[in-house]
Amino acid sequence: MPGLALADAGPVLERLAPALLLSDVDGTLVGRDGSLLADLEGKPTLVAAEALVAAHLAGLEVVLVSGRTAAQLRETGRLLGTRDAVAELGTVLVRGREEELVWGEAPRDLGACPAEALERSGALAVLLESFAGRLEPHTPWHLGRRGTFLLRGQAEVAEADALLAGRGLGWARLLDNGRLRGAYPHLGPGPAHAYHLLPAGVSKAGTAAAYLAGRGLDPPQVAAIGDSPADLQLAGVAGAMFLVANGAWAADLADPATPVVVTPSPAGQGWAEAVTALLERMP
Repeated sequence: MPGLALADAGPVLERLAPALLLSDVDGTLVGRDGSLLADLEGKPTLVAAEALVAAHLAGLEVVLVSGRTAAQLRETGRLLGTRDAVAELGTVLVRGREEELVWGEAPRDLGACPAEALERSGALAVLLESFAGRLEPHTPWHLGRRGTFLLRGQAEVAEADALLAGRGLGWARLLDNGRLRGAYPHLGPGPAHAYHLLPAGVSKAGTAAAYLAGRGLDPPQVAAIGDSPADLQLAGVAGAMFLVANGAWAADLADPATPVVVTPSPAGQGWAEAVTALLERMP
């Protein structure tokens, strides 16, 4: 269903007593080249940084939920003043200095982590061979991963999952993590997407739900924001789900029963708009 404009989202937001924001990073909180101080075009801006400071001052906790690795999110958190995180689309949970692997349905006898199981089982090879010329490792960001394998290109997720199931690898699946800004014409016309190959039974939402339960937080105390179909999973654990404007296209993939609030502006500006709306409703 089409997203709900932020200006029309009062009835959804009035049900909240916000205490925590689950936030995607790339294309949501940060702009071009992963900078907090730039918009998607690379123009310098303080809007997202100022909103983050306002959130800290008001006591609205921000937990990063991203496809980035635990090490990347830990360093990002040190710069942003955040602590906990859900990394690699839910396959790694970061609580301060502690990390927990979430295996889902991945066989544990194929490696020391889910990412090793995905490669050693042949699941990665199946996709690279079946989508040759359309899918490739998302270099250099595919390195150092423990939970997922990061790819880029153009692929139909349903087709990829069917291929994996047909090879006896139904415990693995492909997930669309949003559009990339870079040009990759060798992978086909149109925008390339980032994809994660990950174990079935693992998601941002599942790991976030376990984390929130451990914190004793209920959905009305939680909001989530992102820019991709992978982020929409968080709608099931949050009292309100936001998409920044550059991710509005993903609203069509949302559960029709769950309203998705779309900000007027993209990336950091949109993130700031969502935070402002939440701060107005804090108890």
